[in-house]
Amino acid sequence: MDAYLPALGGGLLIGLSAAMLLLLNGRIAGISGLVAGLARPGERWVADAAFLIGLVLGPPLFALLAGHWPVMRIEGGWPVLAIAGLLVGFGTRLGSGCTSGHGVCGLARLSPRSIVAVLVFLAAGMLTVALMRVAS
Repeated sequence: MDAYLPALGGGLLIGLSAAMLLLLNGRIAGISGLVAGLARPGERWVADAAFLIGLVLGPPLFALLAGHWPVMRIEGGWPVLAIAGLLVGFGTRLGSGCTSGHGVCGLARLSPRSIVAVLVFLAAGMLTVALMRVAS
């Protein structure tokens, strides 16, 4: 059970922060929307920036509390990561949101559009894993 506690704690913090952003600011915690909001300075810019800064400070806070950095394994090189990032950015615009906006907030609000989006995300992920296993 101890192996699942960090994931449980992280999930609780994500849910709490998404709920607080919605209840206190009336905003959906979709990261792609918050990042896009930084390009449009206005009254929401400070809140968007604060939320995103909090995301960036997550790993250093983890390192401070746990005594080590989170374990991450990235096997792709920079060109693959750059292409993947561009595809994710294109997909979030095409899908009117990202996994955080649709998966965390949209599903909680029972949004039909988010339910369809999450089903597409999951199907695409499963198909990608299946194809990568066949290719290797």
